[in-house]
Amino acid sequence: MTTVTVLHPGQMGVAVARQLRLAGHEVLWVSEGRSDATADRATEAGLRLAGSLATALAKSDVVFAVCPPAAARDLAAEVAAVGFDGVYAEANAVSPGTAAAVCGILRETDAQVVDGCIIGPPPGGSTSARLYLSGEHPHTDTVAGLFTGTQVTARVLDREVGGASALKMAFAAYQKTARLLAGMSHALATDHGVADELLAEALMMPSDILSDREYLRTVAPRGWRWAPELEEIAQTLREAGLPDALALAAAGTLRCWNPLKDTDRPPLDAVFEALHDH
Repeated sequence: MTTVTVLHPGQMGVAVARQLRLAGHEVLWVSEGRSDATADRATEAGLRLAGSLATALAKSDVVFAVCPPAAARDLAAEVAAVGFDGVYAEANAVSPGTAAAVCGILRETDAQVVDGCIIGPPPGGSTSARLYLSGEHPHTDTVAGLFTGTQVTARVLDREVGGASALKMAFAAYQKTARLLAGMSHALATDHGVADELLAEALMMPSDILSDREYLRTVAPRGWRWAPELEEIAQTLREAGLPDALALAAAGTLRCWNPLKDTDRPPLDAVFEALHDH
């Protein structure tokens, strides 16, 4: 049995903590600065209350940090101030640069930082999640082993700290923006009374947009034509009183592919390199 402090038992944190408990580990949580809702979640999940961060970390082999990304550095600093020297799993949705900063903060206490990212819904019931881990062995293996037999599938990447965070950022860049764009599209269609027609078209759209990388080879040569269309979309959004920033940003980004105009299915390396050359 391993003792793990989960910082903090929010919606995702408490689901992960529950999986750790089901795997037979002792899971602690810290009440300092936490809301009544957090306390209720932790109690319902059977987590053990530690009166202070110092108390929890003195008993813990592993810290599993899953909190809003804006708090990641401050949380690492709080843990470092206590002098924690165990394994610190940084599982927040942060950039590789932030993950490296967290590693630097905790280096002074000799803590072993594992970079992690969670993809999928909160695990439990009929749902599962993937936990990708990067950093030094055997610490990545230590964290992965905590979830053996649970609804969290741990996958160790052969990458340094920052690799798992890069994967999260790449995935979330599409996932989060796609959801927002869907909201914008449906709001615009509703304003113009064509919501049902939009939904009907949506049901006929391919569902493999992110997985079909080869299709990007046909998109890039058409970027020069799509950019003006995005500017018309931006104008339509403005006329409806909706934000136009995403459409304008998309138009500007599409112009990165202007050098590929009229090329015949350029290689993916060229497609990606053109984006880097913005």
